[in-house]
Amino acid sequence: MSALATDTAGTAPREEARPGLLERLGDRLNPLVVKEVRQGLRSRVFWVSFGLMLLSCFILSMVAYVATREGTLSTKGQGFFFGFYVCLAMVHFFIIPYSAYRSLAREREDETWVLLILTGLGPRRILRGKVTSFLVQAALYASAVGPFLLFSYYLNGIDLPTILLVLVLGASWLFFLTVVAVCAATLADGRIGRALVHLVLLGSLGMALLYGLIAAFFLSEQGYRYVAREDGFLIAVGACLWVMLTNGWLLFETAAARLSLATENYTWGPRLALTLQMVLTGVLLLGLLLWDSSSGGSVASAASVLGCVHLAVVGIFVATDVDGQARALRAHTRPWSLLRPGAVRGFRLVVLLMLGWTALCLGLFFMFGSGSGSGEAQLLGVLAAPAYTLFYLSLPLVVGRLPQSDRLASPAVVRVLFFSLSGLAGALLPLLAVLFDQRVDDPLFNLLNPFVGMDNFSDYNYSLDEPKMNLGLLACVWLVAVLTVFAADRALVERERRAHAAS
Repeated sequence: MSALATDTAGTAPREEARPGLLERLGDRLNPLVVKEVRQGLRSRVFWVSFGLMLLSCFILSMVAYVATREGTLSTKGQGFFFGFYVCLAMVHFFIIPYSAYRSLAREREDETWVLLILTGLGPRRILRGKVTSFLVQAALYASAVGPFLLFSYYLNGIDLPTILLVLVLGASWLFFLTVVAVCAATLADGRIGRALVHLVLLGSLGMALLYGLIAAFFLSEQGYRYVAREDGFLIAVGACLWVMLTNGWLLFETAAARLSLATENYTWGPRLALTLQMVLTGVLLLGLLLWDSSSGGSVASAASVLGCVHLAVVGIFVATDVDGQARALRAHTRPWSLLRPGAVRGFRLVVLLMLGWTALCLGLFFMFGSGSGSGEAQLLGVLAAPAYTLFYLSLPLVVGRLPQSDRLASPAVVRVLFFSLSGLAGALLPLLAVLFDQRVDDPLFNLLNPFVGMDNFSDYNYSLDEPKMNLGLLACVWLVAVLTVFAADRALVERERRAHAAS
């Protein structure tokens, strides 16, 4: 009896021992990551893609080995590196994002999304698990091709910094495409809409694969040492990384918001991401000009145009949120609660960000602007970009939401109106100028043209030593933009009041 008690006492601490490191990490890890990785590793797509990729890399390595033995290989590492990278890019830039899209789309088509929500993880953690699981699978593919990529370095013709640069940019492109694919799976609810999104995504991933290969070929062909000597190369690389990472974050928050319930503060994530993106971009732009202020005026003008275009494309989705709020959210909503749901608050947030970005670009222009004669044209370009953006952002809201028809005021129709009106204005106004025997870029006929008009304001007539446009014409554009913004704001306020009264 005493021996049994001794054995029992000796084994008790072993049964109550703390779990190991791997078990504790597994408990902390998103359970959806483990589920998706296991399911992905058991799928036929993974093993077929993995096998074909390894077979292609093995054949290329055998060709390189034979060429080395025969003495016909001299500094051909760049070509074989690109060949190995093509094998990896086919998986990273097409198969992985498409598989992520199909994984989430299948959850919604089979109506198993509700079961995932009932687990208590929430849309954001579920999407984070989906994205992370496919990035883990991408890492498995990369670990298999990694030795072949390193093998190309010993064939001469390519250096390690070039290999590292291509892989870093490729990883960022992979992350961005995966998030885009996951976000695309949340866009449509009907069968026809899903089929259309499916076709568009396939074409987009095909183009993304082509762009990724072109960039990798250019970098590997030129070499890091040659390209790094070019002015602005490192800045361009940093800008590409910043755009991919921040827009990927914004798309992720948008996808999580689309899958959230109407009673939740679902717009908080994407609107905060958009605000932080613009603020941090402005800080980086200021730091860039403090580092090199040689072309401050042109940089400020280009930043104004690019920032306004970005805010216009993103803003039309923010400003076409549903009218009104759920009853549970109204009590805590204030006039300054621009991150809360509602189309009117989204529209006001975009307008505020637009004005803030314009003020930043104006400050940068006056701090680092050019003192030459073209400086006035650059200043007009800085001020013209937000005017056109505000006008064409507000116009579809006025056209779509003033009528009493709720079908015409639906978010999808208003977004189509935004792109349609912008495209028609850019094409019909130059045609109208030609019909009246005027130049295609006539300033008066293209005063409200978002493309030619903006270019005219930034143009400087060197023969006359004066800008092509003047402050009077710019004031006309701003007057039309301000009136349209006011009309759109009043229309959204009225629609929200009607929505609250109906509920």
